Amino acid sequence: MFMNELKAAADQIQATLDTAMGPLGQTPVEQGMRYACTGGKRLRGFLVLETARLHGLDIKTALHPAAAIEALHAYSLVHDDLPCMDDDDLRRGQPTVHVKWDDATAVLVGDALQTLAFELLCHSDNGNADVRMKLVSTLAKASGAQGMVLGQAQDIAAETATDPLGLDEITQLQANKTGALISWSAQAGAILAQADPEPLRQYAQAVGLAFQIADDILDVEGDATKAGKKLQKDADAGKATFVSLMGLDAARTKAAELVDQAVDAVSVYGERAQGLRQIAAFVIERDT
Repeated sequence: MFMNELKAAADQIQATLDTAMGPLGQTPVEQGMRYACTGGKRLRGFLVLETARLHGLDIKTALHPAAAIEALHAYSLVHDDLPCMDDDDLRRGQPTVHVKWDDATAVLVGDALQTLAFELLCHSDNGNADVRMKLVSTLAKASGAQGMVLGQAQDIAAETATDPLGLDEITQLQANKTGALISWSAQAGAILAQADPEPLRQYAQAVGLAFQIADDILDVEGDATKAGKKLQKDADAGKATFVSLMGLDAARTKAAELVDQAVDAVSVYGERAQGLRQIAAFVIERDT
């Protein structure tokens, strides 16, 4: 049931992205934008839709913000895959953008997807001007030098650091690199409804960390074919991860504890939060 709902949401988000990119032409950058936005679990977008539903909003109100976070996430992956960063040649089972085209095209594809995200947040379906401005300002903070970009910079710096990062430092790094966009996604429904986002912020903090621990576990024992990308890169590079610092069993235990924390955080919503509880369980049960 949950996987069907996730798939249905992914299809709606993809349709919204396709419509937004419909006027684009067929230059390499425009082709690359469509290519980079194809596939993926759409978990961040699903969080936007689910938290909007939680607040009784029509799905139409949340589709453009859901598409926005997926466009921005796609931009981050395109740039993260570049040779100057993680240097990956496979993403979602397909050649990465810089491999399919070239480095310069990949940079411009990422740039264009980032600006598309903010264009989508300004859509009139999203609510009044105050709501749209709040969506824009909060995503800008979550994705920039106080959020995702900061985490990416911390990750790059860790590769050449004399001493490996400790558990607290890894936690902070991932709260920025991975957790900031997940946190925004979970709070977007409350922003759209002009409601208190605090329970969702607490939920997202726990889910985001559980998501990254699950990623670290998958990097060690996952199936590269299912993941659609190269695995065990962190171990090969000697990077500190939750698994390398805690061990597999302790990492699994910690991820399960975080899911429990996330579920507790949204208990105030009662049965309306069933979808959020399913998302929290999914992040540590997934195999991709």
